[in-house]
Amino acid sequence: MRHMFDLVKIVLVPVLLFPFKLLCQQRLAMDEAGVVISFAANVPVEGATVIIHPGSKVAVTDEFGKFFFKNASTSDSIFISAIGFEPKAISYEEFEGNHNIISLNQRHVELSSITILANRKDQLNHISKIDIQMRNLTNSQEILRLVPGLFIGQHAGGGKAEQLFLRGFDLDHGTDINISVDGMPVNMVSHAHGQGYADLHFLIPELIEDVNFRKGPYYAEKGNLTTAGYVEYKTKNSLPTNLIKIEAGQFSSYRTVAMINLLNKQSKQNQSAFISSEYMYTNGYFQNPQHFNRINLFGKYYKKINEKNDVVFSASTFYSRWNASGQIPERSVKSGVTGFFGSIDPNEGGKTRRTNLNLQLQTILKHGDSFKNQLYYTKYNFQLYSDFTFFLIDSLNGDQIRQKESRDLFGYNGIFLHKNNGKFSTEAGVSLRYDKTKNSELSRSKNKNVVTDSIQFGDIRELNVGIWINETIDINKKWTLSSGLRYDHFNNTYFDKLEHISKMATAGMVSPKINFYYQPGNKTKLYLTAGKGFHSNDTRIAVETDGRKILTAAYGSDIGVILKPTKNILLQSALWYLKLDQEFVYVGDEGVVKPSGSSKRLGLDFSLRYQLVKWLYVDFDGNYSHGRSAGKGRGQNYLPLAPVFTSIGGITYRNDRGWNASLRYRYMGSRPADESNIIRATGYFVTDALVNFTQQKFEAGISIQNLFYVQWKETQFETTSRLRGEALPVTEIHFTPGTPFFFKTHISIFF
Repeated sequence: MRHMFDLVKIVLVPVLLFPFKLLCQQRLAMDEAGVVISFAANVPVEGATVIIHPGSKVAVTDEFGKFFFKNASTSDSIFISAIGFEPKAISYEEFEGNHNIISLNQRHVELSSITILANRKDQLNHISKIDIQMRNLTNSQEILRLVPGLFIGQHAGGGKAEQLFLRGFDLDHGTDINISVDGMPVNMVSHAHGQGYADLHFLIPELIEDVNFRKGPYYAEKGNLTTAGYVEYKTKNSLPTNLIKIEAGQFSSYRTVAMINLLNKQSKQNQSAFISSEYMYTNGYFQNPQHFNRINLFGKYYKKINEKNDVVFSASTFYSRWNASGQIPERSVKSGVTGFFGSIDPNEGGKTRRTNLNLQLQTILKHGDSFKNQLYYTKYNFQLYSDFTFFLIDSLNGDQIRQKESRDLFGYNGIFLHKNNGKFSTEAGVSLRYDKTKNSELSRSKNKNVVTDSIQFGDIRELNVGIWINETIDINKKWTLSSGLRYDHFNNTYFDKLEHISKMATAGMVSPKINFYYQPGNKTKLYLTAGKGFHSNDTRIAVETDGRKILTAAYGSDIGVILKPTKNILLQSALWYLKLDQEFVYVGDEGVVKPSGSSKRLGLDFSLRYQLVKWLYVDFDGNYSHGRSAGKGRGQNYLPLAPVFTSIGGITYRNDRGWNASLRYRYMGSRPADESNIIRATGYFVTDALVNFTQQKFEAGISIQNLFYVQWKETQFETTSRLRGEALPVTEIHFTPGTPFFFKTHISIFF
C-alpha cells in the first residue's frame, strides 16, 4: 500500500491543489446561473447549448438542467438549443425576469439544432441523443445497440448477459468495456461466469433519459475495464406522464410496463417521485421452450433541497429465471440429430437477482463550481447451468457445469468540478469499490441438481481505489486541451474452501490521458486523443501470481473529425489504434487461466445522420477493424471472433399527425473463429421494421424482428465437443441460432 500513497503525494497532490490556488488568486466580477427545462414536462434538459452574445460565451447544461456563465451584462442576449427542442433566443432582462429559468418547447428531432463547439468534450454524444429520440427501444437488448459499432449476441437463453463486440474486440460479457447506470457499475469483476460480466436486464428501456458513450481509454474519470470504451446510461429524474404499456407477440411473448408519478402537481414543486415496473415472459423460438420470466421494480426520488443542493435516491430490484437451448454443433444439424433451433442438453438455463440502492448529492459552490457525492450498494445472486462440450470429459454423466455466486457490492464516487474564468476547468475525483462474494462456484453437474465434481469453490474480496484529475484549457475559440492522470490500486483476496487456504495480492497502475480538440470553423471539429487504460483480471488469477497478473495495460489513440457540411447532415469519423499488453484471461467455464499474449488493433469508425426532409431521416454506422496477436507467426495470429466489419443503419419516417415508422438493418461480416482463420464464423444481415401511431393519450404499434426470415447464427464459437455415441471429439463451429421472423404488437396509455 505504501507505494500508492507515495505516488499520490508526489504526483497528484500538487496537481489537485492547482485549481484552489487559482481560485484564491482570482475573484470574478459577476457569476450567473440558469436552468433550462422542458415546458411540457417541467423537467430539466441536460446537454442544452447556451450561447451568450456578444462574445459567444458558451455553456452546456448539466444533468439538472443548470448552466453557469461569467461576467454577465444587461446588454447580453442568450441563445439556447437542444436536440428535440425548438431553439430559443431571449434577452438578459427576460432571463432575469423569469427567475433565471428558460423553458423550451419540444419538437421532432431537427439536426439543424446541433451546434458544433470546440470546447465541448461530449460532442460525440450528439449521435446518442439523436438515436434515443429517433429509435423506439423494443427490448433491453436494444439499449446496448444505441452505441455506434457495439454489437450484441445472446447464446444462453434470454436471461444471461449478452456477448458484446466493439472495436475489433470479442468483449465476452464485458471484459473490455465499462458499463454503468446512474453512476453505478454494471460490470461484475471476478464473476463466476467471466471477468467484467455485465447484465443490463435490470434496466427498463422506457426509463432511459440519456446515453453517454466514448470509445478508447482516454478519460481519467473512468478506470477499470475502460479499454475499448465506456457506456453510461442515465435514467429519468422525473416522468413527463404516467404510462401503462402492454406488449404481445409470437412464441407466447408478453411484456407489461407501468410508470407512475407518486406526487400530484401541487407537490411536484422542486421534487419528483415515481415508481416503475416491468414483467416479461416468453417461451422463445427454440424447440426447447425457454419459460423466460423477468420482473423489474424501480423507484426514484429527486429533491431540490435549496438553490445549492440536489439529492437523488433510487432503489430497484430485478429477478430473472429461464431455460436455455445452448450452443449446438453444426454437425448435429447436418446429421439431423437436432433441428436448427434444437438443443443437445435440455437442462441448461439459470436464474439471477439484483437489488440496487443509489444515493447522489450534488452541491453547487461559488462561481459555478460543483461537488458530487454518490453512495451505492448492490446485492447480487447468480446461478447458471451450461453445457458446451456434451460428452467430451464425462462420457457417462455429460459435461454440464454449474456456475454460482452471491455478491455484495459497495461503492463511493466523489467528483469536484472547478471552472476558472471560462478558460480553465478542473475535475478531480475519487472512487472506491469493494466486491465481496460468497461461495463463488464452478462445479460439474447432472440434471442441474446433482454435483458430480467440484472444480472451484471459495470467497472473493476485491477492493479498487481510484484517484484522478483532469485539466481542461480553452486555449482560444478554436483550440481546447484536456489532460488527465489516474491512479488505481487493487487489493485482492481469495479464500479457497476446497483447499482451505487464503491468498492475497496487491497491484497499482498509473494511467495518463491527453485530448486535443480543434475547430477551424463552425462546421468542423477535429480531435486527437491518446491515453493508457487497463482491465483487471480475475482475483483467482491474481493471488496465484503475487499480483503480477492483476492488471493488463492498454494503450490507444484516436484521430477524428466531426463535420456538419449542411444544417441537416452530421458526420463523424475516427481512425484509431489500440494495443493491449500480455493478457491472462480467466475462463469461467473451465476454471483455468489462458494466456492470450499481447495484441494490436487498428480501425476506422464512420457515422452519418441525415435529415433528408422534415419527416425523413437516414442513419448509418460502419466500423472496420484489423487486429492481430503480437509475437505469433503469420497465419497463426488472428484474434478469434474479433469483428472485422460491422454496420447498422436505417430509415425513419415521422409526421406531425403521430405516425412514425422505421426500417433498420444489422450486418456483421464473417470473421476468424480460431487463430489460424481456418474455422470461420459466418456473417449475417438482418432487417427489422416498426410502425407506431402516437397521440396525446395513447400509442399503438407493431414491430417485426428479422423481417425477411433470414436463417442466421447470432453467436458462434470454435469448440471441441463429443456427442453421445461418437468415438472421437470434433472441433468445429458451435452456434446459437438468431431470431426468426418475430411479430410483436403493443399499446401504451398516457395519463
